[in-house]
Amino acid sequence: MKNLLYLLILAILGTGVYFLIFKEKSNPFGAKEAGFTIKDTSQVGKIFIALHSGEHVTVERKSGYWMVNNEYKALPSTVRMVLYTLQSQIAVCPSTKAAYNNVVKELSTDGIKVEVYDLKGEKMSTFYVGGSTTSNDGTYMLMDGASQPYIVQTPGFVGDLRPRYTVAKKDWRDRTVFDIPAEKLKSVSVSYVTNPINSFVLERTNNGYDVKGDPSVTKNLDTLNRGRIQRYITFFSNVNCEGYVNGYEDVDSTFKMTKKRADLDIETVDNQKYHVGIFWMPLNKRSKNRIMANEDAPDDYDADRMYAVYNENKDTAMIQMLMFEKLLRRAYEFYTPDEAGKTPERAKNALINKNGH
Repeated sequence: MKNLLYLLILAILGTGVYFLIFKEKSNPFGAKEAGFTIKDTSQVGKIFIALHSGEHVTVERKSGYWMVNNEYKALPSTVRMVLYTLQSQIAVCPSTKAAYNNVVKELSTDGIKVEVYDLKGEKMSTFYVGGSTTSNDGTYMLMDGASQPYIVQTPGFVGDLRPRYTVAKKDWRDRTVFDIPAEKLKSVSVSYVTNPINSFVLERTNNGYDVKGDPSVTKNLDTLNRGRIQRYITFFSNVNCEGYVNGYEDVDSTFKMTKKRADLDIETVDNQKYHVGIFWMPLNKRSKNRIMANEDAPDDYDADRMYAVYNENKDTAMIQMLMFEKLLRRAYEFYTPDEAGKTPERAKNALINKNGH
């Protein structure tokens, strides 16, 4: 009975210690001085991030998605990362006296301003993000109106939080090139620059889809492979780029060194039109075919990535061959049986070697 009483007392004391120490640790310095944490990020409606240079980005919640500068849809993974950071970042200690002057100077000249608003448009928090500590295990931050900077961390992460508060539009933009469900697809035109014999047009008809190509290739081939067409029209949903290269200083010079592979034109049943110019990417230090040639790409060009120019030539993006190669089919392939060994001889002759796709 005594032991039970002792255990009960220890349990009560332990609970008290938890609430006095660990529970308070979520904000041990007070919200006004160090309230960097926003626990309920479901109430966040807008985030404004700005540099002293004037460069800024505004990300705003809409119905089921976020917008960047009211211009583009936001990349979900970037939004999730920033919301997670807001929810989990916590001040672990004030800056040291020795570092104080340098930290304040850096925040005043190079700090990133972050403003967070709720769903009603009312400001929830404003703080400034500085650089990392010398040991790179935390990031200096300062609440608006506070005099004391703090070292801020997130649980389980050792490093600098500053890069998460980026103002670069390319880091925030959704990477969808187009997203067209099969039932919305009206027509597709693939036009090859150096090998027009492989070009084709796929069009919706009353009986499904028809594919038209160069008569010299298709006139003596078997009937259309309907199953292959049905698979092909499913490839136009969730088509993404790897990243944007807009604004890179060497983009113009790079395109002088490369050549266009194909033009891709798409129209939907509700009359939306998409045009994508696809260019080969010159060999670079990441190119695997620098060491071993790849028959799917000319020798001077990368076998894994290409460039895409779209959105009325406003956007230049890097795309993966794996994603786009399934769209860049050739006319004869839609007349080719699925069974091995039944490719017509004329279709075989339409194949092109690696020096011209």
